[in-house]
Amino acid sequence: MGGFQSEDFIAGWIGGAASVIVGHPLDTVKTRLQAGLGYGNTLNCILTVYKNESVAGFFKGMSFPLASIAVYNSVVFGVFSNTQRFISQHRYGEPNQSRSLSDLALASVVSGLVSVGLGSPVDLIKIRLQMQTQPFLKELNVKPRVSEVPVQPRIYKGSIHCITTIIRKEGLAGLYRGAGAMLLRDVPGYCLYFIPYVFLCEWLTPDGCATPSPFSVWMAGGIAGAISWGTATPMDVMKSRLQADGVHKTRYKGVVDCISQSYQKEGLKVFFRGITVNAMRGFPMSAAMFLGYELSLQAMREDHAATNP
Repeated sequence: MGGFQSEDFIAGWIGGAASVIVGHPLDTVKTRLQAGLGYGNTLNCILTVYKNESVAGFFKGMSFPLASIAVYNSVVFGVFSNTQRFISQHRYGEPNQSRSLSDLALASVVSGLVSVGLGSPVDLIKIRLQMQTQPFLKELNVKPRVSEVPVQPRIYKGSIHCITTIIRKEGLAGLYRGAGAMLLRDVPGYCLYFIPYVFLCEWLTPDGCATPSPFSVWMAGGIAGAISWGTATPMDVMKSRLQADGVHKTRYKGVVDCISQSYQKEGLKVFFRGITVNAMRGFPMSAAMFLGYELSLQAMREDHAATNP
């Protein structure tokens, strides 16, 4: 099955939808820990969100990523798989001939570059919707805890209103706020996402089996997600802060300024804010993502083989 394959994009869409449903509550906690104010730790953040906004607070801004991140993952997985086949076809004459480290790394880098162009506006809208009910204080190192500050009224009525408001105030460039930090996060991040998955999946698959079992896919995908999100945390913190910046007030001029200000006010530990929840959410999200992708891809290929014997 050489050449361009649309099945990878469809399977990526299904996997992306599964990952959003599984991971959005912890994604909300992660975003508020990184860009919010006054949370002592992960547990305090979870309890505070539940106290102030009930269970619905964990699903703030979910409708937009459910619709858009599914498409985003569709493109990322489709680009990765098709780029990998393209490289293999031109290097070895067969689309599935090699899964060398260099081939996987190049396909991962291409996926990371594409992901920023498509995913930066998606992430921005999601974070703005997640953060709009956050308390606003002038400084990041204030003493009052977030649970002691009244929740702010909503700024955005929904995804479309959020998009139009950003464009009106900041122009189209406003939708790409934090794209530089996202680029520094996603290019190495996807290398540490796809490469561990491929090798772990092969390692967990018994000899003689043509395809990995659902358990192998689930475990390999979960471990790869935890590795990728855990190591991506420093730039993920900067991306979250830059994208949340502007909900109430604009503090940062760019990536370097955000790094500088964050380090001066909170020290080195700021770059690891949310690393626990990042790794925690990375496992179930990526496990669901890869499982949805591989199972739907397998079903489509079996159906294609049955209808075209």
